[in-house]
Amino acid sequence: MTDALSGAALRGAVDLSSLRNRPEPSPAGEPSSTPSSSLVMNVTDETFPQVLELSRTVPVVIDLWAEWCGPCKQLSPILERVVTEMAGRLILAKVDVDANPQLSQAFRAQSIPMVVALVGGQPVPLFTGAVPEQQVREVFAQLLQLAAQNGVTGSVDVTEEGEAPASAEVEAPEPALAPLHAEAFDAIEAGDYARAIDAYEKALAENPRDEDARAGLGQVKLLNRVQGVDLNDARAAAAAGPTDVQAQFAVADLDIAGGHVEDAFERLLDLFAATPTPDRGVVRERLIELFALLGDADPRVLRARGRLSSLMF
Repeated sequence: MTDALSGAALRGAVDLSSLRNRPEPSPAGEPSSTPSSSLVMNVTDETFPQVLELSRTVPVVIDLWAEWCGPCKQLSPILERVVTEMAGRLILAKVDVDANPQLSQAFRAQSIPMVVALVGGQPVPLFTGAVPEQQVREVFAQLLQLAAQNGVTGSVDVTEEGEAPASAEVEAPEPALAPLHAEAFDAIEAGDYARAIDAYEKALAENPRDEDARAGLGQVKLLNRVQGVDLNDARAAAAAGPTDVQAQFAVADLDIAGGHVEDAFERLLDLFAATPTPDRGVVRERLIELFALLGDADPRVLRARGRLSSLMF
């Protein structure tokens, strides 16, 4: 994709493995929360595995919020309204971070409201903070495109009254991915990022205009760089070496993977400013690579590009 979510499908960027196999609540027990509508549900640490499974059929938007959070109360009705208008093509799952600390930790919810998505069981960072309704619509439209590229094209069959039946019907799947794209996705699922990189590079060699392959290549290179990197160790190294290019790159990569885009850009722009002019090229190249993950239309990219230009000239 070439839009603002072109680099958002960061498979494995958030570790949800500890939450996948939790036992389902006992049927006899009282649920800790109840759905507010057929397309909007409240999710807990215990019920999260059901949401992961659902995301293999229908994209799921995760709204991380808290009762005390004013911006959350502004954003949540917007999310519910837009999801409802999409008539079953998206599901909204609301997570109270205070009541569900394990989910909050898994999604690295350092500030709320924070909105992410699940596509095929994998996290897709969307945005943080209360954003205008039009931006929500644009991001959700891009999310549906991204989900289709990953083969998640189902929808919940919603009746005229807006209620979903007990057994949701799934639309026919989209055509199969091109062989090299399918090979890359399989490799990503297996954690073999080197094979995925090779597949995307072959796809680009065959068709240099394959923007999906270009975006996928940038995504998987990022995943390869952050794999196995400890966030605390990386931050400590960056703090100890404010002009250490590789140490700053490591934290910026982790911030991008965790959805903290502006923090990553600010870190690298500060590094660019502090680096002697003859040596700035490598920092600029990394910034441009990260810009491409989100797309030129992303307002965060526009702001960062503006500051980069002012620093260069």
